[in-house]
Amino acid sequence: MSFTAVVVFVLVAALAAVNGSNDVPKGVATLAGAGVTKYKTAIIWGTITTLLGCVFSLGLASKMTALFSKGIITGATTDAFAVAVLAGAAFWVGLATVLRLPVSTTHALIGGMVGAGLLMSTGGVSWSAVGSKLVTPLLVSIVVAYGITLILAIATGAANKRRSAATPPVTPPNGGGDVAVQTAPVVTPEKTSARFMTAAHWFTSGATGFARGLNDTPKIVAIGAFALVPAGMKPWHIMILVTAAMAAGSLLGGMRVAEKLGEGVVKMNHREGFLANLTTAALVGVGAGAGLPMSTTHVSTGAIAGSAGPNLSRISGGTVRNFLIAWLVTPPVAGVVAAVVFILAR
Repeated sequence: MSFTAVVVFVLVAALAAVNGSNDVPKGVATLAGAGVTKYKTAIIWGTITTLLGCVFSLGLASKMTALFSKGIITGATTDAFAVAVLAGAAFWVGLATVLRLPVSTTHALIGGMVGAGLLMSTGGVSWSAVGSKLVTPLLVSIVVAYGITLILAIATGAANKRRSAATPPVTPPNGGGDVAVQTAPVVTPEKTSARFMTAAHWFTSGATGFARGLNDTPKIVAIGAFALVPAGMKPWHIMILVTAAMAAGSLLGGMRVAEKLGEGVVKMNHREGFLANLTTAALVGVGAGAGLPMSTTHVSTGAIAGSAGPNLSRISGGTVRNFLIAWLVTPPVAGVVAAVVFILAR
């Protein structure tokens, strides 16, 4: 294996690790934010379900791999291009994780590909693909995620109020007298509903982790393949590398972003966390299968904000502002770093 291939191998692992630290918490932060479990437990659950998504990604998300392999850069790629793109994306996602900012690895990769692609060859970037298949789905997904979760929050909130109003008060045994009588535990509709909600919340958070692994793994594999496949590695070898590094990054650094998402945007309850994950898992999962690279960051943040319902005052304007600034600077920062690295590496 050449020196350049070794560098790409290391950069693939680095990008997957910081991706795990920044992205894995996005599916499970609601569990801890709603008080269902501790953050460490939520991170472990997110890591396990993300690993499953990574394993299935080569078969279920082949369109995503093709898009990042051939759909954005029209010309022949070089080893220097792979080094530059990975370095640009890894630098920004890693820095954002240290700053506790949930950013999009997809956006960082796109910025890096454009930054290095412009220097690699004249007309090397397919701008129509960047616009229609990348930028538009990324932007629209935020609005759609917010809208769907907002509607679900309003509908389920109204249903809960009607159910509470229709539920008669529970009369104590013996009319509340002083005689102590042993009775079997009363399983109320509220307890049954709470148990179902807990199970559903765990399931949807796991589904979000699975969808995230399905969505992000092919992108990193595709960029690494530019240099690693000619060096003798198979795509599934790169997938194993990405999977292992992503898991390590999640377990070691996932706490920083998880706390910010779990409590920083909206102080949510059990039901709201479930709804946010339901929306995120559905949109990101469908997008991965259809080859539409939605950002788990954007979708999950939009869904968490929508879970607040019509009460916009619950949303932390300062946190959302910081997130938006980080999202806006992600492509240019990754692109500039990738361009500089490309100049040095070619």
